[in-house]
Amino acid sequence: MANQNQRALPPDLARVRERLAAWRQTKQPGARIPAPLWKMAVRLAGKYGVTRTARSLKLDYYALKKRVFLAEGQPAENGSAFVELPSVSAPASACVIEWEDHAGILRVQLTGYQAADIAVVGRSLRGSN
Repeated sequence: MANQNQRALPPDLARVRERLAAWRQTKQPGARIPAPLWKMAVRLAGKYGVTRTARSLKLDYYALKKRVFLAEGQPAENGSAFVELPSVSAPASACVIEWEDHAGILRVQLTGYQAADIAVVGRSLRGSN
């Protein structure tokens, strides 16, 4: 069945999956995925979506999503920004982010999100990587 799933992958996604598998077989414990492999994964995520790419390449969804976000760059200063956060099934801790600049004060209240998601929102409000 694994062969059948691999055949269903688009050729470029299958090639990167094979390259990652080869790297994983030879890597040292604790080694980070090389930048060229991450760049390929980010490019494929733009083409096939973060979820499909992360699953196909056996990458951490949030790590790939963060790299895609950073590769896309920040929105223009005068444009509005949209930040998508994954839905949560059960409310947990809450966080309030307030941002003040020459245009006024923006207040965002988040409930049940992880620190990594909140950091993405903070960076997008601040306009830096």
